Amino acid sequence: MEGPMRLENKVAIVTGAGTGIGREAAKMLAAEGATVVVNGRRREPLDGVVADIEKAGGRAVARVADVASPAAARELATWAITTLGRVDILVNNAGFSSKVRNLRWISPDEWDHVVGVNLTGVYALTQGVLDHMVERKSGTIITVSSIGGMRPGLTSGPAYGAAKAGARALMQFVHNVYRQHGIRATTILPAEVDTPILDNRPLVPDKTARATMMQSEDVAAAILLCATLPERTVIEEIVISPTILRDQSKDIEIARTFGDPRASRK
Repeated sequence: MEGPMRLENKVAIVTGAGTGIGREAAKMLAAEGATVVVNGRRREPLDGVVADIEKAGGRAVARVADVASPAAARELATWAITTLGRVDILVNNAGFSSKVRNLRWISPDEWDHVVGVNLTGVYALTQGVLDHMVERKSGTIITVSSIGGMRPGLTSGPAYGAAKAGARALMQFVHNVYRQHGIRATTILPAEVDTPILDNRPLVPDKTARATMMQSEDVAAAILLCATLPERTVIEEIVISPTILRDQSKDIEIARTFGDPRASRK
């Protein structure tokens, strides 16, 4: 690890850090000197990320918790503050999307799970670190929302779009209310990114489709930018998308009818 490290002596929590955007963000934050708490629901991928960070000379610790549970999310925050002494950066990145993307057929269980991960988890974990940050008059909270929260439709689905819009509104609240306490709140709204969450789409994108998309490290670079700017400066929102817009008409067509109970009776 060469050169000056901009996050030396800082502690960061990154949710959904076992794969995709969270994994790359955790590695980038650690490369800048932060001690990173890598969080997710499965131990094995988290241990892999920690191993990669330590091999590169960084510091990280794995912490298994399902942030969709408010109690688990708050316990994660408490553990980090108590064990590591501080939390300077929170990256709310954990995400989950429903298989059914049409409001007519999405089940209550799917709705609750999507909202739980993408909105309730953001609320609970943000609340868990907020008192600590306000007392210290310093802190950066970065939430990975989605373009689906701005332009909802069949590609993202009703639950995902609503939850991501809610997460965006929550970050706007944190920004408006706590900026005078030294708290920076940022929302990143990516369009299509080639991550494992795509595997839960009604039509799983093939290699040709994925080749047009952003990669995890592209969004992670935006997270790093927001975290490493001087504390006097906050990026309120970043909308980030692939340069070339692919044809999504087939995806939308399949999403429109997927989950229709009448289809199984034909």
